[in-house]
Amino acid sequence: MTARLESPRETMISASTATDAAVIEAFAGIPALLDQAPALIQRGRLLDCECLLGPASRAFHASIRQGRIVELAPAPVLMRSWRFSYRASAAAWAEYWRPVPRPGFHDLLALTKRGEAVLEGDLHPFMAHLQYFKDMLALPRRHFVTAAT
Repeated sequence: MTARLESPRETMISASTATDAAVIEAFAGIPALLDQAPALIQRGRLLDCECLLGPASRAFHASIRQGRIVELAPAPVLMRSWRFSYRASAAAWAEYWRPVPRPGFHDLLALTKRGEAVLEGDLHPFMAHLQYFKDMLALPRRHFVTAAT
């Protein structure tokens, strides 16, 4: 019986798949992390919106009411509208959630400037509550681990 060695391409694909799965799992856990951050919920108390957030390949439709994520459903959700979308590659999210991200991956707007993320739609709720979104989307930073690292 001979052992089969993975090619570098197969290793890269499996690491990418592991990263995608870890990022999706981390996004699914954001509402629970947010519930443990009352100061952040208080900061977003005036925010009510529908938006798309997450990895570009598998975004989530988020319903935010008074700073709480009341529903987080994998997109696309048929016939559901959204005000804005913030999506980035799974690799960009994985880097963003490192304890000390590399320069250019440390901030949501830096990710868009680098071309790693796309921000589209009605930007008013996002920009009016920018610090809330920065802090909320950084919540997985303390808990995020990929199988590839």
